[in-house]
Amino acid sequence: MADRRKPLRAIDPPFTALGPSGVAIRTSLKHLTSEDDTVLRLVGAHLGSLASKDLRRRCVDGLEHSADTWAERKRALTQESSSRWAGSITKATHDQWALSRRAQLAHIQGLEAGIRTIAHRLSLPVGEKGDKRVPGGYRTAREWFAKTRRLHVLEDRLITERADRQAGRVRVTRGGKHLLNTRHHLDKAQLTAGQWRRRWEAERWFLAADGESGKRFGNETIRVTPDGEVSLRLPAPLAHLANAEHGRYVLVGAVAFHHRGDEWADRVGANRAVAYRIHHDVDRGRWYVTASWTIPPALTVSLHQARTGGLIGVDTNADHLAAWRLDQHGNPVGEPRRFFYDLSGNTQHRDAQVRHALTRLLHWAARHHLSVAVEDLDFTGETTREKHGHRKRFRKLISGMPVARLRARLVSMAAELGITIVAVDPAYTSMWGAEHWQKPLTSKTRKTTRHDAASVAIGRRALGHRIRRRTAPPPQHRRDAAGHRTAQAERGTRGREEPRPRIPGPRARPGLPDAERTRATSASTTVRDAPDTQVWVQDSLLLTE
Repeated sequence: MADRRKPLRAIDPPFTALGPSGVAIRTSLKHLTSEDDTVLRLVGAHLGSLASKDLRRRCVDGLEHSADTWAERKRALTQESSSRWAGSITKATHDQWALSRRAQLAHIQGLEAGIRTIAHRLSLPVGEKGDKRVPGGYRTAREWFAKTRRLHVLEDRLITERADRQAGRVRVTRGGKHLLNTRHHLDKAQLTAGQWRRRWEAERWFLAADGESGKRFGNETIRVTPDGEVSLRLPAPLAHLANAEHGRYVLVGAVAFHHRGDEWADRVGANRAVAYRIHHDVDRGRWYVTASWTIPPALTVSLHQARTGGLIGVDTNADHLAAWRLDQHGNPVGEPRRFFYDLSGNTQHRDAQVRHALTRLLHWAARHHLSVAVEDLDFTGETTREKHGHRKRFRKLISGMPVARLRARLVSMAAELGITIVAVDPAYTSMWGAEHWQKPLTSKTRKTTRHDAASVAIGRRALGHRIRRRTAPPPQHRRDAAGHRTAQAERGTRGREEPRPRIPGPRARPGLPDAERTRATSASTTVRDAPDTQVWVQDSLLLTE
């Protein structure tokens, strides 16, 4: 049988991850009156209907969109709202359309990967075994026939998606496709028709305004003063509801940003741009306001400086983070650490679990003033049913790993603590870590898992070392030609080539012959030195004439 093993792919060098480029903080709107609630609902519903119409027009334009069509759409929205509301709506429309285009391209790439996998497996005989790198044929003739039908289905879908992309057609649902499909499964979601309708309407409201530097408090549409007073410019059809001058409505309740409140106050006091979004939580019956602004990317240290003193290697798993501290030579220090999280439940619970695990990890790194090395993971192509076949539990395991959420949270939280994140190529870290480090790090008192060994491999790759523990001995003399034999210490490390220290006690060692007690013999003679040395000495061999 021919060797079907694929060659090892090239491994990208490690790099330091850039910090976040924006900040978003949220707080609740308290002590609102019934009139405030009514005004917010009317404004949100009116602007939401305008946003839906504008998105529809943008989707109709498709690839024919231009600056002229954008200006025409904005003029039409300005007549029913205001120029600033129109600018915020059109910007949100453009962002949503661009996101849909990127999702469409990702879907096409997934269909192409699935078609390639099915076609390859169908070309093999039924029952032929595969290996870890190349899948084999299908197990039964029945499965083979079912996959032929699925191949035709995927090919038809691919033709449709390619035609849509060439024509510039996208399919967008304001309010979310998941919530839309929930309407057909109210019993499973434990919702009534009225509860679903309230959620649907709240998700389709639009109460967001971009900031503008130089304007009063950084935003003319939704304004929040340093004292916490919230006011918004009413659209033209709702101007009769204003309770302040210039067609503004001032809410009774005041807000206070506790997290990053000083930074927000500095920006507002200097009239720098701050964007606001007001949204309603139907389940809790509360209104929230989110403030966001852009910041210059955090200055990242060089990779050489991030490696100083070692770092912490982290292996991401479905239910925990496996971490191990390494010194600058790549040697594991101390005991491995595990930071568990539970990804069951709703979105808020899962997000809180991830933040809690990352907080403990980063606090540990901050205590030792170390950087954190993680894998640059991307499982978009690993969760397809065609690649892993009937392994539904494995597909669910990969899909459940919070790769994108954890990566975004880790970078932003590390920037707050001044911790550098080093991203490494994830190729072969689990396999090589288990091969070279799992058994040596296992003892009677410590059971090293495959994930712990992978964290060591990740850390060593971030430090620039090879994952394997040692290199081959030099073929020539030690220093001049081939260098030192180990990969554990740098060239300038003191004492790296010194002999091992002498350990007192019984030990067979060669010694000099004792001339007075040596006699001619053809056999070796073993004598005992002075009792205080406790060392066995082997005499030299003498031959008789």
